[in-house]
Amino acid sequence: MGKILVLDHPLIQHKLTFIRNVETGTKEFRELVDEVSTLMAFEITRDLPLREVQINTPVREAKSFVISGKKLGVVPILRAGLGMVEGILKLIPAAKVGHVGFYRDPETLKPVEYYVKLPSDVEEREFIILDPMLATGGSASAAIKALKSRGAKQIKLMCLVAAPEGVSKITVEHPEVDIYLAALDESLNEKGYIVPGLGDAGDRLFGTK
Repeated sequence: MGKILVLDHPLIQHKLTFIRNVETGTKEFRELVDEVSTLMAFEITRDLPLREVQINTPVREAKSFVISGKKLGVVPILRAGLGMVEGILKLIPAAKVGHVGFYRDPETLKPVEYYVKLPSDVEEREFIILDPMLATGGSASAAIKALKSRGAKQIKLMCLVAAPEGVSKITVEHPEVDIYLAALDESLNEKGYIVPGLGDAGDRLFGTK
């Protein structure tokens, strides 16, 4: 069974307050999402395996540790997930970046895949799917299915803010996937927005309406 982790570090919670604030402009919003993504990356990489190496410090020979060859992939869900990528890569610059995109079918309201581009060695990587919002969970679930259908075996989901409905959908449809959040909010409203949420993350990141 996958974990659901709400990261309550004071810096994450402090910066999330300004991300939520309607008065925060596009430039600051973008910078804050980047910063919170970096802070969340510390937690999401906590279990990476280490191996011991021998090095020379300026003083003497010493045993130390490096990450044990774990291959990571970062996959933003277009377009809002793009705002979280650089924050992750600051800590894990060697990670490969894939992309997945969906549009909503106007009749069924279900996500329809229109773009998937992943690293060639999918089966060897642990993937972190990025999306600021986990609302109904439809896009995130579709992204996980898209990766699984192409051979991915290790997947984590990282979102800033989630609604219980979205978390429930992921845990039911993909019970093995760990979910990392900065906040678990109250609910969805009648328009499908997270309450209290932070509005439309894509519009606020890119200055669109």
